[in-house]
Amino acid sequence: MKKIKRIMLFIAIVIAMNSCTADTVEGSVDKSPTEALVTNYSYNDSELQTMKLINDYRLSVGLNALEKVNHISYKCEEHNVYMIDNNVVNHNDFVERSQNITSVLGAKKVGENVAYNYKTPEAALRAWLESPGHKQNIEGDYTHFGISVTTDAATGKKYYTNIFAKL
Repeated sequence: MKKIKRIMLFIAIVIAMNSCTADTVEGSVDKSPTEALVTNYSYNDSELQTMKLINDYRLSVGLNALEKVNHISYKCEEHNVYMIDNNVVNHNDFVERSQNITSVLGAKKVGENVAYNYKTPEAALRAWLESPGHKQNIEGDYTHFGISVTTDAATGKKYYTNIFAKL
């Protein structure tokens, strides 16, 4: 029994160290915007490369390329900062991010992928495409997206938040 518990603990640690998750929300929100539209966002090379890889993949399977939206990328960055500050990888407050994107941008559908500890955009995309939930978001009926790839200064590990929206 102890051997099984050790194996299960090892599996949990491996998953936590190279993890990613997906989430989706559909519907409309009858809320007024809780914050102004963010129009300025400075993209780093990892973010630009990840967006290009996602669009290249979408085009390769006959889907439309997604248009980047600075406001969505800003919401992604906020979530990465939260995950780093709290040493977690999760979708906490996804409903609030989705509601914000719905109210500020008029989104009809919002989905989110997060990932942690992938050194390159190619590795993060490969992991997302190997996961049914993530792949569903990447191949989803979306028109726009945003992304943030943030490196934790303390650990050097990268946090990825990628939000998709149908506007």
